[in-house]
Amino acid sequence: MSEPTEFLFRDDAYVRDATAIVLDVNDLGGILLDRTIFYATSGGQPGDSGTLTRPDGTNVQIATSIHPDGDKSLIVHVPAEGQTLPAPGEALSLQIDWERRHRLMRMHTALHLLSVAFPFPVTGGSVGADKGRLDFDMPEVPDNVDDLQRQINDWIAADLPIRAEWISEAELDANPDLVKTMKVQPPRGHGRVRLIRIGTADQTVDLQPCGGTHVRSTGEIGPVRIGKIEKKGKQNRRVSLLFDEENPS
Repeated sequence: MSEPTEFLFRDDAYVRDATAIVLDVNDLGGILLDRTIFYATSGGQPGDSGTLTRPDGTNVQIATSIHPDGDKSLIVHVPAEGQTLPAPGEALSLQIDWERRHRLMRMHTALHLLSVAFPFPVTGGSVGADKGRLDFDMPEVPDNVDDLQRQINDWIAADLPIRAEWISEAELDANPDLVKTMKVQPPRGHGRVRLIRIGTADQTVDLQPCGGTHVRSTGEIGPVRIGKIEKKGKQNRRVSLLFDEENPS
């Protein structure tokens, strides 16, 4: 069994490049490293893409990153088609597609704000570089959607701080209301759970378990707008959120 991958992005989501050692290349060509800055697909957030540079200067393009067989302690880097694969023991330089990652970080944080504006249980979600969505257990669409959009943009304009905190699994079990998602539980198995706080300890807008990558403050998100609200079941409603790039300020 492989040693757990060191998740460098968990301590600092702004690290764009690093070095790592190849531990293994699996039968499907997936590359396992001792440490990585590539976020793996999970929690509705897509895996990072980018480049691995070998000692001879040649590049291996990475299409995405995943947790193999659902093992959340490991990350496998999936190369694009036609790449020459490195060998175990090689030292590589890692570079993520930062522009895409940063857009995903902005949208992921914006969706946390959406989950506050719409105070309903979350049944699903997806983070995209241009658009995100949350599904809510919401019998009827609120009649003040414009006001809710304005509230989200007010939180963004306030440039609220965002930080990660850790609690024990036992503390989470004692505070089940921290979990907003009905079907997806936060990553467990290491004795502790990571929380993302938006705001300060005295004035918190949102606090919930999350293993994804986020911006440092809400001001980085930029203006957003609520898109389609679609009926996806008797009580399930899908709310889309988009960057409002026509109104950057």
